[in-house]
Amino acid sequence: MAHNYLEQMIAEWYEYQGYFVKRNIKVGKLSHGGYECELDIVAFDPKRPHLIHIEPSTDADSWEKREKRYLKKFLAGMRYIPDLFSGFKIPKEIDQLAVFVFGSKANHKQIANAKILSAQDIVIEIVENVKKKSIFEEAVPEQFPIIRTIQFVCQYEKEVYKVLKEK
Repeated sequence: MAHNYLEQMIAEWYEYQGYFVKRNIKVGKLSHGGYECELDIVAFDPKRPHLIHIEPSTDADSWEKREKRYLKKFLAGMRYIPDLFSGFKIPKEIDQLAVFVFGSKANHKQIANAKILSAQDIVIEIVENVKKKSIFEEAVPEQFPIIRTIQFVCQYEKEVYKVLKEK
């Protein structure tokens, strides 16, 4: 289970799309115990092939503090991710993505050389995909409860908004 809702939703989304997803991976074992850091989500699609390291956050930290933390995580990702999928031919390039709930994308397009998306961007991407699929004919599998909930909300969108307007 992921540590937060945003992380869970993103991991589900990539797994739903056919990626092999690893979550909360401790990397860089230290000689005195513990680990260098934890990578939140690493997803690999062998068909494309595509490898992505995603660090979602609900923090409201300063950009300076974020830059330091994300640089450490993304550098560790570059070092340790290639060994996470042994037996697979993985691409040399690892896409790196930071997803924030709080923070202006207008002023910040990248952090620690990684692309930034807002949580809103991810939700919109999911909605655009699942709203085309009827819950009666192409229901999102139960193993993806957040994505499935979004599909149900899309299916009953008019009824949901009608109830919301009445309040």
